[in-house]
Amino acid sequence: MARRTSLVSLGQISDINMTPLMDLTFILLITFIITFPLIEQGIAINLPKGKAADMMESETRSISLNLERQLYLDDVPVSKEELKAAMADIGANEPNTTIYVRADQTLPYGEVVEIMRVLHGANITRMALVTEAEQ
Repeated sequence: MARRTSLVSLGQISDINMTPLMDLTFILLITFIITFPLIEQGIAINLPKGKAADMMESETRSISLNLERQLYLDDVPVSKEELKAAMADIGANEPNTTIYVRADQTLPYGEVVEIMRVLHGANITRMALVTEAEQ
């Protein structure tokens, strides 16, 4: 015996409710908008303001020192001893590498000088202090 279905019940099922799909899309969009600046910045440092030329992107490494006095070499946390070893290796094997030093503006001057001493001790002659552009 054949089964019969009414055409009215099939017509009601054919409509898809798009509201939950749109809600999910907007939630994902808002999540990406909020998290993207955090991913882009990496280490939160309040740089001092200054006027300088734009940085070139060829053969560069960066050293960052945040307000809690944590050292980072290219966004990877390191100790002072690890930094000294890495800088000695760069100074010996990659003499054309430029080191960018990023430090929080509220840190004591001596903290930045210690980093500069490490660079000088590793015979690194190409270094620059990174500042935020004046507006």
